[in-house]
Amino acid sequence: MTRQQLIQQIKQKRSFLCVGLDTDPKKMPQCVFDLHDPVFEFNKAIIDATAPYCVAYKPNLAFYEAYGLKGMESFVKTVKYLKENHPNHLIIADAKRGDIGNTSQMYARTFFEEYDIDALTVAPYMGEDSVTPFLQYEGKWVILLALTSNKGSHDFQLFEDKDGQRLFEKVLTKSQEWGTEDNMMYVVGATQGKMFEDIRRVAPQHFLLVPGVGAQGGSLQEVCHYGMNKDCGLLVNSSRGIIYASNGDDFAEVAGNKARELQQEMAIELEKAGL
Repeated sequence: MTRQQLIQQIKQKRSFLCVGLDTDPKKMPQCVFDLHDPVFEFNKAIIDATAPYCVAYKPNLAFYEAYGLKGMESFVKTVKYLKENHPNHLIIADAKRGDIGNTSQMYARTFFEEYDIDALTVAPYMGEDSVTPFLQYEGKWVILLALTSNKGSHDFQLFEDKDGQRLFEKVLTKSQEWGTEDNMMYVVGATQGKMFEDIRRVAPQHFLLVPGVGAQGGSLQEVCHYGMNKDCGLLVNSSRGIIYASNGDDFAEVAGNKARELQQEMAIELEKAGL
């Protein structure tokens, strides 16, 4: 999916919602366990219920890799189902890969060729040669970790050099030498609030993938106020707040309702921004 196609979907659906598929069998409703592949069937039901209200899905690889081959089979089936039945949604593999160049080349091949994912989260700590192999694929996105929502983010990401530049600002500045607003996004946690202003000073046009709204306490309105640009420029992710909103037989219906509620809030924010 190109940048313009993504913007078109946002305007058409009046939504910049990304639904996180952090699928944990320990939290899934009992009704799916009678089915052949409970994780896939759970994902399928969630996808069908939420697809009208979102523009992206983000399966978190840790929740699939933890169950070995069976878990990865569920992941592959989920990706295939999305491509065949909901093709206008961006598929983001939240895998946070990044290693020396030849290893990154293999990671890139895995996700962009074997799994045919649209976008991949990448850790920037090892620098240019660990990131650029992912940027060689036309039509694919790298989503680079910049300023995350977890408590430990302050351990390193806010560290200032002798010139007063913080590490996350260095990541934003340097990485724009490697990729463009057409193939690179940044992860910025919703709990960072007003610091979105600092992000936008360095990366005014790039899309931001924003986890942390809802269950982690981030404010959608605050994110939009400080982070939205002329193209929207935001993909706001919600995982637990949608997919585990109910643990009963109505889990998919309730998830759809939660996604619709967020979409309605997003439509208001887009209207405020004149989009």
